[in-house]
Amino acid sequence: MSEIIDIFECQRCGYCCQGETTVSLDEDDQKRMVLALGLSEDEVRERYWRVTGNVVQMKIVDGHCIFYDNGCLVHLGRPWRCGQWPLHPSILNDVNNFQTIKASCPGINQEIAYEEFCRILKELMAEQGNIHC
Repeated sequence: MSEIIDIFECQRCGYCCQGETTVSLDEDDQKRMVLALGLSEDEVRERYWRVTGNVVQMKIVDGHCIFYDNGCLVHLGRPWRCGQWPLHPSILNDVNNFQTIKASCPGINQEIAYEEFCRILKELMAEQGNIHC
């Protein structure tokens, strides 16, 4: 039986936290983050979120997620999309996408071929549904 560690082990490098865009937060993400931070929703909204209409996202500071500082400061309350990265199902659809992510993410097993990576990820997803790293 395969395990996540066969294909991925997060190195907490923060590469996935870099950039001028961030993920949108659904209601469950927002509740989980508020609980993890131990603050009121209003405080979290003011300090950490960018709200545009009905879209809630984490703020970006100095080209990275507001919660990144040599690791995720809200790891237990991070959005589901962050927890899923880089083992998102879309990686199964395109070898070029896999190669790009593999080149930038030191947590992906660098010795594994795409076909084997896909086999293991599909097996894990069949057992667990969407993977949360």
